[in-house]
Amino acid sequence: MLGYLRLLFDNFTLILLGVVATATLLPAQGQGAVFFEGLTVAAIALLFFMHGAKLSRQAIIAGATHWRLHLLVFGCTFVMFPVLGVLAKPILLPLLGEQLYMGVLFLCVLPGTVQSAIAFTALAGGNIPAAVCSASASSIFGIILTPLLVALLMQIDASEGPSALHSIGAISMQLLLPFVLGHAMRPVIGAWVDKHKKKLSRLDQTSILLVVYTALSASVVQGLWSTVSLNALVMLTLVCCVLLALVLFLTAWLGQRLGFNREDRITIVFGGSKKSMATGVPMAQVLFTGSLIGPALLPLIIFHQIQLMVCAVIAQHYARQINPDTAARPKASS
Repeated sequence: MLGYLRLLFDNFTLILLGVVATATLLPAQGQGAVFFEGLTVAAIALLFFMHGAKLSRQAIIAGATHWRLHLLVFGCTFVMFPVLGVLAKPILLPLLGEQLYMGVLFLCVLPGTVQSAIAFTALAGGNIPAAVCSASASSIFGIILTPLLVALLMQIDASEGPSALHSIGAISMQLLLPFVLGHAMRPVIGAWVDKHKKKLSRLDQTSILLVVYTALSASVVQGLWSTVSLNALVMLTLVCCVLLALVLFLTAWLGQRLGFNREDRITIVFGGSKKSMATGVPMAQVLFTGSLIGPALLPLIIFHQIQLMVCAVIAQHYARQINPDTAARPKASS
């Protein structure tokens, strides 16, 4: 399974870089931009419909009773991350500039991942039912909390973008409604969805790539790369590395300090340290306008790839502690 995950993530990283290059050199414009915007809305709706259909009610019931774990993961995602972003402002603002710093702050208020958090928790031998429940709850609550935190921390003027209430409504229609409909349809299509999980994972990636291309195209047309230098990108990458390292340390320390067992600590590390591109990219399209979309997305794109690569190594380390022989020779399929 580890070999499969590594191959998948490595390929996705390369393809994502190709999409960024394509959006830079051949951005969608005019009628092409209108076409891709419509296609993106449909792809995101289908993506969250499938996320809802994947969510097992048995897993929700099994994991929901572990309220201390969920509260800690929730706090790491929506409290610790934003606090770190705000406290780092005196350093990051002169280092990155205002627009990229806003992108880092946007990254900090996003919900956690669903699919990869569960996959890494399973690979490392963590509490899978709790991971399913915690990751899904983070994604759902983030639909409301992220726009509110953006409005609170970034102090975006109503004349520059949509209000928090308008954003919550728009995001709910794009993400929450398809999610709820998908979960309602699980009794009908759940068996088919569970049978084709690996194939449906490609839908996640394809949707993300499509949204990244559409959003970056709009920003490139409005002069993204004339405002973001190569030096700023290097600094941004270093900032993302430091932020991830700090959060990984804090989630591991808190899990141990608060007396959680090994399986729960693994779930806390992977659930509380990751940020969702699948949710973050469509949210950025709603919350930011014009030239602000690109700088808002760049920290998320960079952080997302770093977190996948680093968490793959950490998951292997945990797995090796359980079964050294199996972890040393990972197979390509689960």
